[in-house]
Amino acid sequence: MTRPRYIVSACLAGIACRYDGRANTCAAVVQLVAEGRAVAACPECLGGLPTPRTPSEIVHGKVLTRDGHDVTRHFGLGAQAATELARQEGCTAAILKSRSPSCGFGQVYDGTFSKCLCEGDGIWAAQLRQAGFALFSEECLPEE
Repeated sequence: MTRPRYIVSACLAGIACRYDGRANTCAAVVQLVAEGRAVAACPECLGGLPTPRTPSEIVHGKVLTRDGHDVTRHFGLGAQAATELARQEGCTAAILKSRSPSCGFGQVYDGTFSKCLCEGDGIWAAQLRQAGFALFSEECLPEE
């Protein structure tokens, strides 16, 4: 049996775990999970945040909700748990939800809650990058 190559953002796999209680289903990611080539994780849920939850963005290195609550600890704990799951499952690459404060890489929302983007990585994406995982998004899927 082949071990999964990818850890994927759970919302891309069709799991309703987004901040608003919905999914960001990506058919290609759903297929990878169904074939056993990917395993899904939501670091925000793994960090103890509820679904639905108040939207969060990275502000000066901290993760804050729209109403100002600091949820950095939850994001960090969830990122650690999701990275550990990826290692346990033998994953070497990740397919992550673009622009997310957890999963976005290269660009994330700028912390003003105005849908403006800035350079940067989400909390989990940064951990995965540091651990040597190849990073992809639903907007730039790996070629199989």
